[in-house]
Amino acid sequence: MEITDIKVRKLFEEGPMKAVVSVTFDRCLAVHDVKVINARDRYFIVMPSRKNPDETFRDIVHPINAQFRQKLESAVVEAYFAAVEAAKAEAEAGESAKTEPVGAED
Repeated sequence: MEITDIKVRKLFEEGPMKAVVSVTFDRCLAVHDVKVINARDRYFIVMPSRKNPDETFRDIVHPINAQFRQKLESAVVEAYFAAVEAAKAEAEAGESAKTEPVGAED
């Protein structure tokens, strides 16, 4: 099973949750609401889950083995950092556009 697309849906600056991501596998299956978490100086993913009547949580979908979990986690965290860099570049471009004189000619 190959990861064919990762979309970072939302970025968060505050708190341990840093992003919500959707992952597509083999161009056939999409898993939404994968969360990127930063805790104890480490980035990792949390799979989509639902709350049980006893107030515990149970994953709706999850990797079956450690090897695939590592592959998925590495790809998602890498996509998160790329999205953060793209957001920074976009913000910097927006700021420089605001500071350039309008109608200035060289």
